[in-house]
Amino acid sequence: METTVHEIADGFYRLSTYLPDITPAGFTMNQFLVDAEEPLLFHCGPRALFPLVSEAVSRVMPVEQLRWITFGHVEADECGSMNQWLAAAPAAQVAHGELGCMISIADMADRPPRPLAEGEVLDIGGHRLRQISTPHVPHAWEAQVLFDESTGTLLCGDLFTRVGNDAALVHDTDMVTPALAAEDMFHDTCLTPSTAPTMRTLADLAPRTLALMHGPSFTGDCAAALRDLADGYAQRLTLASAAAEV
Repeated sequence: METTVHEIADGFYRLSTYLPDITPAGFTMNQFLVDAEEPLLFHCGPRALFPLVSEAVSRVMPVEQLRWITFGHVEADECGSMNQWLAAAPAAQVAHGELGCMISIADMADRPPRPLAEGEVLDIGGHRLRQISTPHVPHAWEAQVLFDESTGTLLCGDLFTRVGNDAALVHDTDMVTPALAAEDMFHDTCLTPSTAPTMRTLADLAPRTLALMHGPSFTGDCAAALRDLADGYAQRLTLASAAAEV
């Protein structure tokens, strides 16, 4: 295995590891390094991938320069190696929404985390990252995304998850059909009345780049992709509700 590095937006580096044994088509684990005065890593990756991913970070900057570590929600592929990163970067601190810090991270992290208030902007010098809570979207009570107001990049975590190993950055392509196909395989998204509205709220940000944790990053009509994804889940909720009434 190897971890590749590609710049997918100004100062945003996609660190991608292809795992061929997860699904017949394989699966990618992606982290995102934001090069700024206070460098930030979004997604830590599982513990076993720390040597590969940290070496990839070192191709962009020394690992010890990391200042912020964050992720979408508490899950092994998102934060399994969190404490390894904290050990490698002495000045680094985990930043997450207040709920995630309260229910899990304050106990799990080797150093106290920095709770982010709902909608708080973390100015890391050159990039302004807004915290947005997305409870149970796609899953986990403490789920969040970060939106970079400087580049219009949405660090969207598990949204649009797909299988396979695509190009690092794709343009104006169908992001929804592969995501719904992966949903049929994994059943990982919570179907609730707030699922589609939460996705539509993210569309209202009019992002210019979608940074996926599992799959390629995307530039194009990101708002339309988010609304189409929301429509897909709204339809699934309707069908599930109708089936439950039978």
